[in-house]
Amino acid sequence: MGTIDVHELACRLPTGQELFQDVSFKIADGDHVALVGANGVGKTTLFTRLTEGGKPDAGSINITGSLAYMNQAIGMQSGVTMRDLYLSMSPERFRLAADRLAIAEQTLAQDPSEDNAVRYANQLAKWEEVGGYELEVRWAESADRAIGIDWSELADRPTTTFSGGEQKRLALEFLLRGEAEILLLDEPDNFLDVPAKRWLAEQLNASRKTILYISHDRELLAETSHKVVTLEANGAWTHGGSFATWSEAREARRERLDDEQRRWAEERKRLHRHMKEMKRRAAMSDANASRARAAETRLRHYEQAGPPPDSAKDQNIKMGLQGGRTGKQVVIAEQLELTDLTFPFDLDIWYSDRLAVVGNNGTGKSHFLRLLAGGSVHHEGEWRLGARVVPGFFSQTNDHPELIGRELHEILSTEYELQRRTAFSRLARYELEGAGDQRWETLSGGQQARFQILLLELSGANLLLLDEPTDNLDVASAEALEAGLSEFEGTVIAVSHDRWFLRSFEQFLIFDDEGEVQEATEPTSAWVAAGRPGGSVR
Repeated sequence: MGTIDVHELACRLPTGQELFQDVSFKIADGDHVALVGANGVGKTTLFTRLTEGGKPDAGSINITGSLAYMNQAIGMQSGVTMRDLYLSMSPERFRLAADRLAIAEQTLAQDPSEDNAVRYANQLAKWEEVGGYELEVRWAESADRAIGIDWSELADRPTTTFSGGEQKRLALEFLLRGEAEILLLDEPDNFLDVPAKRWLAEQLNASRKTILYISHDRELLAETSHKVVTLEANGAWTHGGSFATWSEAREARRERLDDEQRRWAEERKRLHRHMKEMKRRAAMSDANASRARAAETRLRHYEQAGPPPDSAKDQNIKMGLQGGRTGKQVVIAEQLELTDLTFPFDLDIWYSDRLAVVGNNGTGKSHFLRLLAGGSVHHEGEWRLGARVVPGFFSQTNDHPELIGRELHEILSTEYELQRRTAFSRLARYELEGAGDQRWETLSGGQQARFQILLLELSGANLLLLDEPTDNLDVASAEALEAGLSEFEGTVIAVSHDRWFLRSFEQFLIFDDEGEVQEATEPTSAWVAAGRPGGSVR
């Protein structure tokens, strides 16, 4: 049985800033609950509070049942092998036994004495007692289901040698079939291609575990959520239905709260007028003194009780992607072949085209975008950009080492010669003014994505090369990007597995598993042609 009960939880950052307060929700056994909210509102921090087991800043957390957690950067840490990754997601008894076994093994290697050999043998026996060998069988089965490669070839392989989608599949296969009764999944769909997202939706819907997950994929949320917990306005509220009806529920809740606020303010005015009238009468006659005191006390108690909670204001993100005119032909490719990834293909992309690049992970889509952005990508054949084309590249992984250690306003001032006031004005349009003095690496993934788009705006790019731009964007930000692209004067080429986002495109370039590259005009046919999840490790 797995349940979560959070009551009036509060969190303050090390800077003293209050991230959220009065967060309360309940998750029953077997519920699949989506946690949504604006980028930077504290969703991942809330997950950390649920998993760390310590006393929160305020409020209480009660969890019944065993819990496993998958963070959004799963597998990205250098020096971590697949065995390390699977062990980190296994119950504590296995981790403790494995640590003792590793120490005994290391000690024996340094001093092969009889005593150390006995200690090592004892730890091997304890590993067997806790079920360690059965656990290794489950690891092997999970790896085989995920990518079809024998565990003996994977156990000591660094996780960073796998693609992001492969890392997610490897982790999810193990967790969804593991013994934990509660799963906390932070962005489980990031880096997954469309067939793998379909697989994830099927697995979530079939699971009897209690699952709380963070996602920005609107299609996945609508398909899999039983409830939706929303972090906003420094608190939280729960919608008892799926994400498919969340927008309507949020609007109805906001209207109700606005009405309660209005009625509260009207009642306060009435009590204030009554108190003043009673005090005026008391000044004329001592007989009214007690009534005046009672009216004053009632007003004070009413104000101390406070108004109803504020309704959350809509995010007001305005992406000013402007672009500019180019020649008619923007990208020309003749017998272009991405080495070891595709067969030769020809392609003409024209000014104002909106082209979505789709296909399974590992088929060369991101390589194609990086090539057009001027990156070093092994290829044969010819390609070129048209006249007056200025490309701008959005990185799926927010990989910008040149920004690490730098505050946002300083980046805008140094790179684009913006005065501090102007820099914060630009940040405000992306709802990043509160992060203007923060360093790049301290931002949430969604905040980094929004800042990347702001940099594209300032760069004057008229060819946008977007690699999974909506992966880390909250719902409002994704919708703002869609609106911004519709007004953009230029050409857009986007790699995406976001089915909701792909509906705004009418042209598709399909990279299939056999290395063929072909054009299509229907998103449904593009998703079908993209193939099945899994496949070879590239």
